[in-house]
Amino acid sequence: MNYYYSSSSPESRVLARLTSGFDRAKTAKSIEKFIAGYVEAARAERGIVMGLSGGLDSAVVAALCTRALDGSGKNVLGLILPSASTPNEDVEDAAAHARELGIEHQTINMEPIVERYMQVLSDDNEDKVARGNLTARVRMSVLYYHAHVGKRLVAGTSDKSEISIGYFTKFGDGGADMIPIAGLYKTQVRELGRYLKVPDAILQKKSSPRLWADHTAEDEIGMGYETIDPILYMLVDRKKTAKEAAVALGVPVDKVKKVQGMIAKSAHKRAMPAAPPKL
Repeated sequence: MNYYYSSSSPESRVLARLTSGFDRAKTAKSIEKFIAGYVEAARAERGIVMGLSGGLDSAVVAALCTRALDGSGKNVLGLILPSASTPNEDVEDAAAHARELGIEHQTINMEPIVERYMQVLSDDNEDKVARGNLTARVRMSVLYYHAHVGKRLVAGTSDKSEISIGYFTKFGDGGADMIPIAGLYKTQVRELGRYLKVPDAILQKKSSPRLWADHTAEDEIGMGYETIDPILYMLVDRKKTAKEAAVALGVPVDKVKKVQGMIAKSAHKRAMPAAPPKL
């Protein structure tokens, strides 16, 4: 077990337990078994299609899917779907990792599609969040198109941290047939990435959906996952109150309440669409 975080505070000690307190080999094998079983049960003849962003989560999911489906890469299609806000290095990192895994991959520029949407909408507001969410939904539409014509399932790349606080686009990156790393916090995904030998260039990147220029998760949320994950662990896994979690972690209760608020506010994203009771 390797510790990558300082243990000088209660918060960092909990983080260290999270990131080194699980068996990475056993976890990878369990997820791979799940992927293989789900694909077989769905009779998806050609396996998986997924988005490759050049970031941590998609790299880990790509590696797990490749290992799960005979290891050759022939049953995994990776689509690199850049927009105007996607740095070139992300495209290059995604393609390089796909080649390393041996999976088929294609690059499809999202910008002309999104621009056409904006022309039809005649939207002069330039709301970057609305456009960013539109981009995420266009990407998922492209993935499902390829899933249908290729007889594949769509693998999502959200992790437990993002799902818990609602840091994903509803019917965008939140749309998938299965989400292999939904049970792992972001910091745990990073540790699993090390085990899977994900390239350092990807492992060391700041988390970002790249939905607008210079977009990073840490800036948008207001705190990093090294802070979020221990709080989520206390609130979600240990079922602690905000005050109890703050005391246990030695962090301000306002910070815990912020995460608690994100969980509550995003509940609709984790639920089936609302419907009236039986009439």
